[in-house]
This record gives sequence, C-alpha cells and structure tokens, in this order.
Amino acid sequence: MSVVNAAAYHFASLDQLPERRKALSALCHQLALKGTILLSREGINLFVAGERAAIDRLFAHLRADPALAELNHKESESDEQPFSRMLVKIKREIISFGVADIDPVGAPAPRVSARQLKSWLDAGEPVVLLDTRNDYEVALGTFDNAVTLPISRFRDFPQAVAKLPRSLRQRRIVSFCTGGIRCEKAAPMLIKAGFSDVYQLDGGILKYFEECGGDHYLGDCYVFDKRVALDSTLHETEAVACYVCQSVVTKSEQHDPRFVPGVSCPACFRTREQRARDRRELRQAQIAAVADPLPGASPYTNRRPVNVPEAYDGASLVEFLAKFLPHAQGGCWQAAVERGELSRRGVVLRSDATVRAGDQLLHTIPNTVDPPVNAAIVVLYEDEAMFVVAKPAPLPVHPCGRFNRNTLTYILNKAIPERKLRPVHRLDANTTGVQVFAKTKEDARHLQQQFERREVTKRYLIEVCGVPSWTERDCRTLITADAGASGTRQAAVAKDSDRPTRSARAIFRVLGADRDHALLSANALSGRTNQLRVQLSDLGFPIRGDRAYDGTLDPEQALTITDGGVLHLHAAELRLRHPRASTEIAFSAPEPAWLEALRRRLDVVG
Repeated sequence: MSVVNAAAYHFASLDQLPERRKALSALCHQLALKGTILLSREGINLFVAGERAAIDRLFAHLRADPALAELNHKESESDEQPFSRMLVKIKREIISFGVADIDPVGAPAPRVSARQLKSWLDAGEPVVLLDTRNDYEVALGTFDNAVTLPISRFRDFPQAVAKLPRSLRQRRIVSFCTGGIRCEKAAPMLIKAGFSDVYQLDGGILKYFEECGGDHYLGDCYVFDKRVALDSTLHETEAVACYVCQSVVTKSEQHDPRFVPGVSCPACFRTREQRARDRRELRQAQIAAVADPLPGASPYTNRRPVNVPEAYDGASLVEFLAKFLPHAQGGCWQAAVERGELSRRGVVLRSDATVRAGDQLLHTIPNTVDPPVNAAIVVLYEDEAMFVVAKPAPLPVHPCGRFNRNTLTYILNKAIPERKLRPVHRLDANTTGVQVFAKTKEDARHLQQQFERREVTKRYLIEVCGVPSWTERDCRTLITADAGASGTRQAAVAKDSDRPTRSARAIFRVLGADRDHALLSANALSGRTNQLRVQLSDLGFPIRGDRAYDGTLDPEQALTITDGGVLHLHAAELRLRHPRASTEIAFSAPEPAWLEALRRRLDVVG
C-alpha cells in the first residue's frame, strides 16, 4: 500500500495553541500519522504522511475549525513512510523569517497561478523569477533563468534582497519556493522594500509540477523529508541527502569516492590535510578571541592555593611563605599577611599562625593585573590525544610569580574548554618553540614517561655570545637541583658541591659564526631546568639576551620574566612516539625574527 504525503499551510489568527496542540497530537497518533505540524498565532504549517483514510480524517478535522476552513493541501505518494516520528510544536512563526510588520493575512502579495505563470513563460513575456529557497535546494533544480540567492537559511533572505540590482525594482517579479509558504512572507517583504510589481507563485514548485509538469524547470525539487527530491511528475528520485552538510547527492554523485554515507559528500569532502588546516584555523580564532585583550589585563581576584609540605610542619606562617615561595610577591609576605590575604579553611591567618604538614592555605590577591606577555601562539597539530603549539616569548607555560592568567596553559584551556590540556614538558617563559600538551591523564602519562626516559629528541637553535673554537661539543654537566636566590641554577663540581645536583647532557654544534656571535644547534639529551642556559654559560658562551646567566645580573637579584631583552633560544624541533600508537611523530616551530635575521647575516640555511 502506497503512503500519502500531504503538505499544507494556512495563515490565520489562531488562539488556544496548547489545547490545539494536545488535540492534534492525540489524533495523529491515533491515526498512525508521522511528520511535523507547526502551530503559531499566525497559522499552521504541516508535512504529514500515512494511509489514505488517515490523511482524509486529519484534514476533515482541521477544516472543521472555522479559522482553517479554507486550508488547502498538496499530495504525493511514496512507497515508504518518509518520516520517522510525529511532532506537533508551538512556534513563534510557522516559517521562520524574523522580519516585523509582514502580514500574510491582512496584506498579502498578489498570487499568480501555475498555469498563468506557464502561459507568461510560453509567450516569452518579461518576467523575473526569484527563487527564495536555500542554496542547497537551488543546486538540485530551479526554473530556467531564475534569479537565485546565496543563502543557506530563509532568515538571510532580506539581507540578500538588499544586494539585488536596483533595476529589478521596476520589473515584474514572481517569487517562488517549494510549496508557497516562504513566498507568503517573501513577496510582501519585496513590496515593502520598494519592488513595484510583485507576485507569488500560488502553491509553489510542487503545484506547478502538478498542473504544468516540468516545462521551463530544470532538474528536480528538494523536499524536507526522507524522499529528498521529487521530479516533475512528483515521484521520488534517487537523490539522497548528505547527513553531514545536508547537500543533495545525485545518483551519479553517489558513485563518487568522496561520497561516504554519514561521513562526507563531494560538496563537503575534505582531505585529511584540509580538515587539519580547517581545525587549526578554528583553534587559532578561538585562541585569538581569548588572548586579545590578554585575560590578565583587567583587574581580577586571584585565588592561589598553597600546600604545606612535611618539611615545614610547625613553621610560622611568614617563615614558611618566605622560604617556600621566596620570589612570589617580591618576598613581601609579611605585608600580604597583614592585609589579610592568607587564610586556612576560610579563616584569615595572622603572622604568628603556625602551619602544619598537609595544610592547604589560600592566598587571595584582590585587584590582580598580570604583566603583559606575547600571546602570538601558533597551533601546529591536534588530534584526540595531543595538542601542540609554537610558544612565543615572553610567555610562561604555567602560572608563576606575578603571572596567573597571562600564561600559555590558562589561555589554551580558556580557548578550548571542552578538554583540559596538560603540558607534558615545559619551556622557559623566554624560550620560543614547540610545546606539547596531552588531552587526557593517560596520554599525559605516556608522553611524560618518554621525557623521563630521555626518549624524546629535542633540537634547539641558539645564538651565543662569543665564538667557540670547537665545531661540536658533547657537554656533560652537573647542575644544582635547587634554585639560587635569583631563581637560577649553577654548574657544579661533584666533589666540591654540598648542594644536590642532577646530571645534564647536550650535544652542541656550531652552524655559523661571525666575530662576536655564533649560531649553535643543540640536541638536549636530558631535560633539566635551565639546562642549556647553564651549560653554555659554564662553557663561556652565554645565550644572547640571557641576563640570568651572562654575568650581568646580581646573583641575589630576582629577575622577572619580562626583564631584559629577547632570549635567543628556540626549541625548533621535537620528535616523540605518539601516545596511542608506536609511530614516531615530529613537530617543527616557525623561527622567530631574531633567528631569521641571524641566518641571513651568517648565510646559514637548514
């Protein structure tokens, strides 16, 4: 038994919408009808399908209402039910338009019948056919020589009309759509916009097919149900809809290798490289929206937890803070306590308070403004496990010192809130280059283990002061584990040092040099804090711009991130194993301006 498909709309003043919705929903379910009925104060719009007797009973019920007595509908048949469920909804408009003062009932546009339009077209009379439908509908078929608009939804129609040539305002215009409902609002809007001779095609394309066939029409007609498209005999075609972009896929296009049901079609297909590029562009836009202005540029209340280690059990509050966090707030912990900024479990602490191992203190800093940073972050790579960027400088990776919101981690997690990004290693604030984040704890664990086992290949490019006499140097150094007063580390001699040390190894190569400076590459075989900076300073070739290690900084002076010039240290390449596969993956960061200039000066490439 064939299924009857019925479409109808009628503009009328309707009241008691909840009661109407309840009654219609019960009736449609009783008749086993499926589809959608929209009710609003301006009328009714429906697309339903079912058995012949059920369709007849529904329309008899509707027309028994005086407000809907003149309701007309169009029918077609299909072998299968084109709808999956029955919905009756109350809406503000039965066709979404968003333009005020359009009254299809009280001030409609003149109608032209399908047969009259055909006679005009047969006679070659001057008439402009204006297609009010969406671009993906037009792509399947439209009237010969029709004026079409680049819109993907009907609400964009007014803006598109405003761009039409003014010469059309004096021409005879016939607007048309699938069944006529959109033109009930489009045609009066055209009149209001100054078009002087406007008609709407009564019953739309489907009525034209019913009465006139396919004369003067090229292609098929898109319909908003599972049939997708009807030909001029009102029979279902073999076209299907792409579930990704809603474009129509013709029978011939269904043999295109780019058509994968539920994945892509020729209209929306993207290569892996194109999809990755599109994703990067989206992420760049999200980051830019967070970083401009910088999130820490406006005053905010900064709440920073401070956990008390066992080594400080029983210490006074100020003593603990001064020793555990010697650089924060410039060392002015006494003043911070006196201002009532330190609390424990909601109770403000005095300077003579005693801290206990395991305590979590809260440092509340009102009217915080972070120092400015460089937020020109470049997205290099993203998949389900990893997020990789090129970090600019100066920009801290983690919150530290006076930096809380103006940090790489804060900006990225604010821009991409759906996944908590976890840095699996850390570049210094003034170091540029490749920085890797993991998207899950498990991925972070796998990646961090590679760094700990020294399985990650890290290549840096560095400008140093002075010119080494060697071309390659395998540098093995012991570096102090704890920071000095200025936050720096030092190279140590094992026998002479009472401070805890850690071994560090890097291989340096000279790529080019002039009288005063040299460009080095460094393969860091370990990952100690400030490792390359300490090693090169110890070798007598400090990194250019590195005030902390070039001998110009007082060892007792605290150096802030934004002090001094640009640090000429760039994490150029990083190679590791993907956390969810055995394959190796490599990343390269764009070179900063100082490095490009140095290459040109030294005539060094590669």
